[in-house]
Amino acid sequence: MKPDETNDKIHSLLGVGLDASPDDEVRLTKGPNFALVGGKEETHEMMKETVCKVNENLNRRGKELQETSRQEFLDVFHEVMESMNHRWDS
Repeated sequence: MKPDETNDKIHSLLGVGLDASPDDEVRLTKGPNFALVGGKEETHEMMKETVCKVNENLNRRGKELQETSRQEFLDVFHEVMESMNHRWDS
């Protein structure tokens, strides 16, 4: 059974950094379609860079996150991760 197209959209992104912050800093970054919480400074910065690049890529395609199917989001995410030289296993 194929999922309903209207329910196959990404509405927002949530990034959670699970590595402990040695400086006891609680990091929180919010944007129009994302929220990032926690992580060391390096981890949090990587999450911010990733969501910014995802949004830039979608913008170049003339799309908003909310208009993007899960598969298209995953394609964009893979492109971003490859461009940032990070390994992504699916």
